[in-house]
Amino acid sequence: MTVPASDCLIDHLPPQAVPIWFASPQTLAQVTAVMSSSARDWITHTGFEPHAGRHLLLPGAGGRIQSVLFGLGEEGHALRTPLLPGLLAGLLPPGDYYMANAADDPALATLSFALHSYRFTTYRSSQGNKSCRLKIPRDVAGAELRRIADAVAFGRDLINMPANALGPAEIAAAAVALAKTHNATSEIIVADELLERGFPLIHAVGKGSSRPPCLVDMRWGDETAPKVTLVGKGVAFDTGGLDLKPSSNMLLMKKDMGGAAAVLALARLVMESRLNVRLRIILPCVENAVSGLSFRPSDIYPSRKGINVEIGNTDAEGRLILADALTLADEEAPELLIDMATLTGAARVALGPDLPPFYTKDEQIAGELAAAAGRTCDPLWRMPLWQPYRSMLDSKIADINNVSTSGFAGSVLAALFLDRFVERSRCHVHLDIYGWSPQTNPGRPEGGDVQGVRALYDVLYRRYGSIA
Repeated sequence: MTVPASDCLIDHLPPQAVPIWFASPQTLAQVTAVMSSSARDWITHTGFEPHAGRHLLLPGAGGRIQSVLFGLGEEGHALRTPLLPGLLAGLLPPGDYYMANAADDPALATLSFALHSYRFTTYRSSQGNKSCRLKIPRDVAGAELRRIADAVAFGRDLINMPANALGPAEIAAAAVALAKTHNATSEIIVADELLERGFPLIHAVGKGSSRPPCLVDMRWGDETAPKVTLVGKGVAFDTGGLDLKPSSNMLLMKKDMGGAAAVLALARLVMESRLNVRLRIILPCVENAVSGLSFRPSDIYPSRKGINVEIGNTDAEGRLILADALTLADEEAPELLIDMATLTGAARVALGPDLPPFYTKDEQIAGELAAAAGRTCDPLWRMPLWQPYRSMLDSKIADINNVSTSGFAGSVLAALFLDRFVERSRCHVHLDIYGWSPQTNPGRPEGGDVQGVRALYDVLYRRYGSIA
């Protein structure tokens, strides 16, 4: 990202700004009634129908665009969401625009426009043409939208970076830079120091790479405020280890640090908005590589918690590094512990790439997250921590295996594995995100994405408020 994502949003109305009119099949006649007769004739002759996502440029004098007509579609149609107007960011010619009438949700429509404008251009020689800009509607909180758009873009940038440029050390550096910006403290534990400080699983997973593993520990906020701890999986690249992935499954593995990216994006929002929390961010950062030092299937390693783990599969490395990180987080018994990880393909099989599951035993936070996911159009779906499946992780020679041989309930089992390492925290939520948009949707261009961040921020803001 070469410029802030929010640069496509403007506060003033330029003289040449073009109006955007939103219409559904039920409101089209009412909307066009205030237009000129030539505009109505143009709409008639082009045969425009306001299906969801359709747009029409209405010509004006001197070859300029007089206005834009955008279709919202039928009420209740699957494509009609508050984020739909974000598509305009990829449809309109360069220029300045404003909403002449209200979309379904002007705030979400404006945010979606900014989110959809995102482009990862770090490695593009040509930056392309000037993009279009949208005036923030009068009753929309522009500063908040800018914070959210820029935080999401920050997380997307991290995921989109190639692994040769973003290893464990670079993920840690991004965290430290964020900490400095917001006067947070940070500590990095690196390589063999991980063993000395009690993080054997993180060390085991990362020792096969020439790029040493590390753990980032950041703290921000008033020490007397409620403790909220965020843990993010930071696997810079995942080959699968000795249980090597096929090449087709390795193509997107630069995104396996998507949990760390999402946590940093959320942390940025919390700190910029000065929420009334004592925030802690813990990122176990490794590369799961193949070498003579790589950990092996059937190896047994102790964990920070004292639970001995048998390695059933080296490609289930994310839950191993999270186990040590969650144990560290749990030691100070935070009020709320959230972990985010690109953890299982099973979650994608169950719910697809756009709907991440979350797991928790806490009914209150489950309800808050479900409501926030709906309000923010940042979808999440609760899945069960089904306790009878715990036995599927039993080991005959250790306390637990990191996988099951059954082939069933992969995402649930991963969540149950992590749950073994959390005891003291008042509330724990695990999110199994994909971290990627495989195709462009409103507000979500193809590429890296920090799923769940906007919904989680909404929950934290409503729970704890701001001290600003």
